[in-house]
Amino acid sequence: MSGIYIHIPFCKQACHYCDFHFSTTMGKKEAMVNALCRELELRKDEFSNIVVETIYFGGGTPSVLQTSEIEQLIAAVREHYDVMANPEITLEANPDDLSEEKIIQLAASPINRLSIGIQSFFEEDLKLMNRAHNALEAEKSLQLASEYFDNISIDLIYGMPNMTLERWKRNIDKALGFGIPHISSYALTVEPKTALAKFVEDGLIIPATDEETQEHFNLLNEILISAGFDCYEISNFGKPGYYSKNNSAYWQQKKYIGIGPSAHSFDGVRRGWNINNNPKYIKSIEQGLVPMEVEVLSKTDNYNEYIMTGLRTIWGVSLTRIATEFGPKYQEYALLQADKYIEEHLLFVDGDDILKTTKKGMFLADGIAADLFMLNLR
Repeated sequence: MSGIYIHIPFCKQACHYCDFHFSTTMGKKEAMVNALCRELELRKDEFSNIVVETIYFGGGTPSVLQTSEIEQLIAAVREHYDVMANPEITLEANPDDLSEEKIIQLAASPINRLSIGIQSFFEEDLKLMNRAHNALEAEKSLQLASEYFDNISIDLIYGMPNMTLERWKRNIDKALGFGIPHISSYALTVEPKTALAKFVEDGLIIPATDEETQEHFNLLNEILISAGFDCYEISNFGKPGYYSKNNSAYWQQKKYIGIGPSAHSFDGVRRGWNINNNPKYIKSIEQGLVPMEVEVLSKTDNYNEYIMTGLRTIWGVSLTRIATEFGPKYQEYALLQADKYIEEHLLFVDGDDILKTTKKGMFLADGIAADLFMLNLR
């Protein structure tokens, strides 16, 4: 499986918690779309013998684009790449952009999956996050989208300050009431240089404790599993047949090309990332140069990434693959480091080969993975 990620670096306003690359100035939108199309052309040889199975519009807020601009970008992918007959094409969208007219246009376009940034159905949460939509728009967007799209995902944030378990449960129940087949849910994190970090520093906001956040995750997991969802990755819950193919490709270390400022790429050996400056990105692309830095991953880097991505998912990590791909010393080290977590019922070996987190260990997957990282062995 391979995919193309297209970063749309525009938002109507800045969310207090967000540290992604975006601009609230739309003046360069047309030039940016043209530059994205040009980068797709410049990098076509990277996928010369690879079939594209997913196209993902992320951001930023891709739904600020006109449907015609989205179609222009999809046409550029089809022109320069070998695209499978029915690829998964996802558009991230904010509720305030999803009027019925816009949804009808999107449904008539090649877009076949919507990922809607609900975050919360409660006004106080949305105001704290400085979201561009309100609670009424959150519900209305889902009502309208459900009439025209079958494959819909929503984002919900837990670990909000002052969020009781009861309010979090009402958020989850409201989402389930719309029959949504996929939910991506993330803990609110205080990222450096964000407005939220400043509020916390000034004592205006007291973040949720780790214990409260874990309680939120446990409740989410319990309710969604009971409702027929699979927690196929720590932040992603899907009903059978509705896993995000794009997200799954990331966690299974498939190849992908990232188009646009700040977008990341991975070809199995190298990881690259584009400059996170819109004017410089556009200028460079107009000159026929992709402004990307590249890092060649060592064997140890690749092992660490495999551990990190694998333990976050239901697929786990294969001990046989570790021995074959990285060497017996890596397998021995992984088992040695995993032993205490197996004793604590946070990890287990499924069959004779697959190392996985238990239900109890899933929330702690990143910390456990870090303890299995190889630091010095080459």
